[in-house]
Amino acid sequence: MNWLRAAEFKVGMLVIVVGSLIAVMSMQVSDDPSYLGRSKKAWFLLPNAGGLVKNSAVRSAGIPVGVIKNITLQDGKARIEITVKSDVPLTTSASVEIKSQGILGDKHVEVYPGSPTDPPLEDNAQILTVKDSGSLDNVVGQISEVTGSLKEVAKNLQEATSADGTRAHVLGRIVKNIETLTEDLAHMTTENRDKIGDIVDDVHEVTASLREVMNDKSDTGLKETWKRLSNSVKNLDEITSKINKGEGAIGKLVSDEATAENVTSAIDGLSGLVDTASRIQTAFDYRAEYLSDAQATKSYIGVQIQPGLDRYYYIAVVDDPAGVVETTRTEVSGDSTNPSSPADYTEKKTYQNKIKFTVLFAKNFWDLTIKGGLIENSGGFGVDYHFFRRKLKFSVEAFDFSKTNIRSSLTYTLYRGIYVTGGVNDALNKGNAQTGYLGAGLFLTNDDLKLLLTKAPF
Repeated sequence: MNWLRAAEFKVGMLVIVVGSLIAVMSMQVSDDPSYLGRSKKAWFLLPNAGGLVKNSAVRSAGIPVGVIKNITLQDGKARIEITVKSDVPLTTSASVEIKSQGILGDKHVEVYPGSPTDPPLEDNAQILTVKDSGSLDNVVGQISEVTGSLKEVAKNLQEATSADGTRAHVLGRIVKNIETLTEDLAHMTTENRDKIGDIVDDVHEVTASLREVMNDKSDTGLKETWKRLSNSVKNLDEITSKINKGEGAIGKLVSDEATAENVTSAIDGLSGLVDTASRIQTAFDYRAEYLSDAQATKSYIGVQIQPGLDRYYYIAVVDDPAGVVETTRTEVSGDSTNPSSPADYTEKKTYQNKIKFTVLFAKNFWDLTIKGGLIENSGGFGVDYHFFRRKLKFSVEAFDFSKTNIRSSLTYTLYRGIYVTGGVNDALNKGNAQTGYLGAGLFLTNDDLKLLLTKAPF
């Protein structure tokens, strides 16, 4: 093992150690993060890669975070491949911008990582958003466009102010019109010099008259007018003073808190009355029913007043062709020799028309309505129940308890207040007036009436 002690071995080991230290330090200070596998790759396309150099820095917020690894040609564009540090959070919304480092044309790539809420960008994926704001050629091109526009403006201005191009440009026509206007003014003043002098004389006379009025010392002059105006202002001041002191009706209204509160309460009460009246819903109801037994039509004309959603009042006039029913029984056969034998009878009903009145108070409980009051000239009560979003209504009414008239019906609303109805009257036949009926009606609210009035041709 004498070779381990040899000078050549020691010198060789020293060279290897120093070289390794230099290599490690070079990788630490290098901008290329691809060493030791701690990097992330991406690429993007540029129409012109002029000013970009391989291995030049890639920055983010001005801080070096990577290098340009390669610049190649792809589909007629420059493909720029970059390598950045793995701790740069590139996402799918990441973008790059080509920025200039000076006026000499040197450029570098500025990386914007993108929104942190977006998914991360895969390794060696394309960055789609690319901006090129650092090109000196672009700046020169924009300056050239500005100078071209200025040159065009100067040309148009020269043509507009020339004699031949006056009518060809808007500016030339404006200048020509101003020139014509000044010529017309000069010509007008020359021709009407005497009239202008008369106008000046009239103005002089008016000012002299005003001066005389101002200097008039008589009682009928400006002094008297000023005195009257002063008295009027004094009277107005006295009136406002009385109001401030609370004197008089207006003063009490302004200064007295009790009076003001009473007036406010009265106004609030009147406003509440008006609001209540405006909230009252009024409806008109007309219905006709054909009575099968009487073979006649029964008519209803009613008004429904609804001050709230949970209650309403109903008043109606009823024209009942079967209001009075008289029954006549006639014996048609019998055995006179056997008094105990049953006899046969025939019945004949006679119907008489009668006007009746209905006055009801109803209380709503969701789809159930309970009502009571006067039903066709007799005390009674009833129950309504609504189905199918209040389109179908089943009703039962009981009234005229001396004969216990029970009436049931079904009502279906066809469209906007037009409805059909059908049922049985005097279901128990206590008043010998049992009959089925079928009819139709029209129920118009105040909103419907307003609509009809606005659409009327008159």
